[in-house]
Amino acid sequence: MAIIPEDKILYTVKEVAQLIHTNQGYVYSLIKAGLLPVLKLGSYKIRKESLEHFLAEYEGRDLTDPRHIQPLYPDEKMG
Repeated sequence: MAIIPEDKILYTVKEVAQLIHTNQGYVYSLIKAGLLPVLKLGSYKIRKESLEHFLAEYEGRDLTDPRHIQPLYPDEKMG
């Protein structure tokens, strides 16, 4: 696994998958569901700020199925 420099402003789908410890197919599903904004510069690129916002926005949520986001804990209400 390659080390991704912290000063990058754009990440590839592969790099995002490495950063959030998942696979590229799952990152594409987040993109398709409209949860993770991208730019298309030949291939999809994700801004560092967009990734940070996504992680903060969905912290505490179950994103196993990006089309049906659930609270991580059943008693929690989604806002």
